[in-house]
Amino acid sequence: MITVNAMGDNCPIPVIKTKKAMQALNGSETIEVLVDNEIAVQNVTKMASSAGGQVSSEKTGEAEFKITIQMEGAPKGEAGAEETCAPDARGNMVVAVSSDRMGSGNDELGKVLIKGFIFAVTQLDTLPKTMLFYNGGATLTTEGSDSLEDLKSLEAQGVEIMTCGTCLDYYGLKDKLAVGSVTNMYSIVETLANAGKIIKP
Repeated sequence: MITVNAMGDNCPIPVIKTKKAMQALNGSETIEVLVDNEIAVQNVTKMASSAGGQVSSEKTGEAEFKITIQMEGAPKGEAGAEETCAPDARGNMVVAVSSDRMGSGNDELGKVLIKGFIFAVTQLDTLPKTMLFYNGGATLTTEGSDSLEDLKSLEAQGVEIMTCGTCLDYYGLKDKLAVGSVTNMYSIVETLANAGKIIKP
């Protein structure tokens, strides 16, 4: 494990430090990058992904974020060089998830599809501003969810993850919330009303 401490560093220093660590690799290695803002998470994530790394990230505290990059060796060429100081990747889009499965028909297939959907959201060039989870969708933000790693990565990049408190209470999951925050119906309605675009899987 290689740790890159970029706490307190302004763009593009976190990306430059991470690229230097990646270029020094001789084989398979995990790089852990510590930063203090969502824009740094976005920029390091894009650069490392374009260089062939498997990237995940999470918010570990107030203004504390950890990016984990699994590399199979040093990157080839100058992949990701143009990503050194990209602007905030969040747009005014809201993703509203009302079920723990996607579509109707086979429930097991539906669960596979919703996991794939949430992963696909992490790959968007423009990330959503907010993701809302209600009714059966509330289970996706709680302990044991297959999508927690992807949702934590989105949260670390500044995406607001909000789960309906009434729904968590109904399913007995109020103490099991593992990512984001609890919200209420007034806030859900306000978020949807102010959205530039709404996506519902």
